[in-house]
Amino acid sequence: MIEPRTIVLEPMAVASLQQLIGIMTDHMWTPAYDGRWDVESIIDIEQRIADGADGEPVVLGIDEVALLLEGMAFTEVMSEDFPWIDMVRWASDFIASELRQHWTDEEWARYVAR
Repeated sequence: MIEPRTIVLEPMAVASLQQLIGIMTDHMWTPAYDGRWDVESIIDIEQRIADGADGEPVVLGIDEVALLLEGMAFTEVMSEDFPWIDMVRWASDFIASELRQHWTDEEWARYVAR
């Protein structure tokens, strides 16, 4: 975990993240899965987010948030032709704003430059 932060997530963010993690783990069992995500990391993140469902703080690292954001981008691309794409985009924007705000732009730039 890199640059951990203690975060209290909005109930809608918890539900959206749980849905996203479900999509990511479902994809891991398909023949098209390319091994890009670490299964153990996702399961660990999923458990911590579930623990935060009652308004409890959740500890996430910038690397874990980047993993979730990558999963969101994947979901958005894969949902492009579905009639609910606007809802996927709204959820992506909502989750990104909920998670990214806990690190500065400089911290994100340093993480991406690694």
